[in-house]
Amino acid sequence: MSKGFASQADLAEKRETFRELAPGVYALTAEGDPNSGVVVGDDSVLVIDARATPRMAGDLVAKVREVTDKPIRHVLLTHYHAVRVLGVAGYPDRVNVIASDVARAMIVERGQQDMESEIQRFPRLFRGREEIPGLTWPTLTFHGEMTLWLGSREVRIVHAGRGHTAGDTIAWLPKEKVLFSGDLVEYGATPYCGDAHFGDWPATLDRLQALDPAALVPGRGEALTSLEQIRDGLEGTRSFLRDLYAIARSGVEAGHDLKAVYDRAMREMRPNYGHWVIFEHCMPFDVSRAYDEAKGLDHPRIWTAERDIEMWRALEG
Repeated sequence: MSKGFASQADLAEKRETFRELAPGVYALTAEGDPNSGVVVGDDSVLVIDARATPRMAGDLVAKVREVTDKPIRHVLLTHYHAVRVLGVAGYPDRVNVIASDVARAMIVERGQQDMESEIQRFPRLFRGREEIPGLTWPTLTFHGEMTLWLGSREVRIVHAGRGHTAGDTIAWLPKEKVLFSGDLVEYGATPYCGDAHFGDWPATLDRLQALDPAALVPGRGEALTSLEQIRDGLEGTRSFLRDLYAIARSGVEAGHDLKAVYDRAMREMRPNYGHWVIFEHCMPFDVSRAYDEAKGLDHPRIWTAERDIEMWRALEG
C-alpha cells in the first residue's frame, strides 16, 4: 500500500483537557481524539461515551474524582462504535449502560466486526486493549427519547435521527443548554462516514441546531462555547457531507467506478478539508459509503478487518 493504512502510524499521544461548561457539566477533549462528557447530578454521575478501553475509562474516572466523589451510575453510548463503548468495564461502580434500541441492534449485527476493524485501523486509541473483556452490551435501551433525572438535574437523551450511524444519540441539558452531539458534529476533525446515511444526516443536524445550544461538545475537537463556534461546527460538518455526497452522486450518474470517484473527491476536497484531523484516514471509508448510498444501498455494508484492507489497497495501493 502506497500510503500507510488508516491511522496505524499515528502514535503521538494527545493532550487531554477536562473543561467545565456549566456547573457540574464537563467535557473531556483531546486535540481531535474522541471526546467524552460528564454530568454531575445531585447524588450520582452520568458519563457520555465510555472511551475505548477500561484503562482509558479509568483515566476519565480519575478526572471525575478530581471534581466529585459521587458514584458513576450511568454511562450513555452515543452510538455503537468500539472507540466509544469498549471502556465500560473500567468504571468501578455498578453502572447502567444506556443506548438507543437502534444502537443495540447495530452491536448485535456488527459489533464484533467493528471492534476488530477499529483496533486494526487505529491502535493508539485502544491503549490497554488486552484488558477489554468483550463487546459492551447496553443494560437499558430506549426508543426515540427518554429523560434521565439525576436528582433535580434533567438530561434528555434523544435518538436524533440517522447520520453518522443509524443509531446516533445526543444528550441535551435544557436548563444549562449544553448539547453532547456524539459524532453527529465534528469540529476541526473529518467526519467518519463509513456507516453514514448521507441523505438523512443534514436533517438530523437541523434538529440539533433547533435546540439553540449555548455550548456543544462534538464527537471530536474542542468544546464549542460561543455561537460562532457552534455555527462553524454545524456548518462545517454539513458542508463536508454535502460536498462529498455531491461528488459521489455525480460520479455514479456518470457511470464512474469507485476509484475514479475517490480520486476526484481527494482532489476537490483536500483544499477545504485536508487540514482536518484524520482526513487521510477517513476519506477512503467515507467515499466508499457515499458511493454505495449514491447507488441506492440504504443499509451500510459491514466493515471487517479484511474488507478494510481490500478497500484500502483498491483505492490507495
